[in-house]
Amino acid sequence: MLEVKNLVKVYKNVVAVDGISFTVKQGKIFGLLGPNGAGKTTIMRMILNIIKPTKGEIIFEDKISNKEFLNEIGYLPEERGLYRKSKVIDLLLYFASLKNMDRFSAKSEAINWLSKLGIKDLMNRKIEELSKGNQQKIQFISSVLHKPKILVLDEPFTGFDPINQQEIKNYILEFVSTGKILILSTHQMDTAEKLCSEIFLINEGKEICSGELSEIKRKFGGNYIRIGFDGDIQFLNHHQQVLHREIYNNYADVHLSDDANPYEFLKSIIDKITITHFSVIEPSLNKIFIDKVNHSSGMVK
Repeated sequence: MLEVKNLVKVYKNVVAVDGISFTVKQGKIFGLLGPNGAGKTTIMRMILNIIKPTKGEIIFEDKISNKEFLNEIGYLPEERGLYRKSKVIDLLLYFASLKNMDRFSAKSEAINWLSKLGIKDLMNRKIEELSKGNQQKIQFISSVLHKPKILVLDEPFTGFDPINQQEIKNYILEFVSTGKILILSTHQMDTAEKLCSEIFLINEGKEICSGELSEIKRKFGGNYIRIGFDGDIQFLNHHQQVLHREIYNNYADVHLSDDANPYEFLKSIIDKITITHFSVIEPSLNKIFIDKVNHSSGMVK
């Protein structure tokens, strides 16, 4: 288990991270989410000991983080950093050496990963000769090569086509299935919703909400329905029980007031349009993200 306790980071007069605490359980994907500049990367870099916290503790397996702890972590940064003139295999062996892997084990593991990702034939090519997607694969391999107990991924799917995105997702799921810890930071809310069992949402360095995703949806989600229809549905713009609506070609997602009964609402509109589908739905994580961030920033929707 990884524990972050009362983490604070102050730069001169700017509080970048303000009293953040959370626990990441083994075998779980923990989503660290927030808008640009919220403090996510600062938190990750403090966990990785790249920068020192002004205050707070990072504890792994009941021990305060130390140099040995750093060898247990794999990190994929949002700002990719590969030595472009290096050969693929040499680069991977170098990164492995930074985690105290012996050369024989590192080379064996590197070749294994290159094979799994379908790029073994590129092992003697220079990084600059590779496509962007293949460079991303090398960056991912460098983060998992030493078999870390904790994996921190910052926007891991950037630069991948849908097929390669799914491949990396499969390896991420395989990683946590062995009882390891994974922290995922991404702006792709649909991906976070599919992968994360717990989320921690921050804005302006402070916690907005956190917990099991299912519980957050229940607590903050609201009263939502989806309507498939034929006809003119613009009357929803003026309906007293409609707080918000997103209208598409032949369906609409509607946020009703808390006191509205979805089925009574359906009865009230059924003579105005042809209903082809009706369901009560959970709000998307994307919707919760936007609402909570806007509310915490004092923005009026």
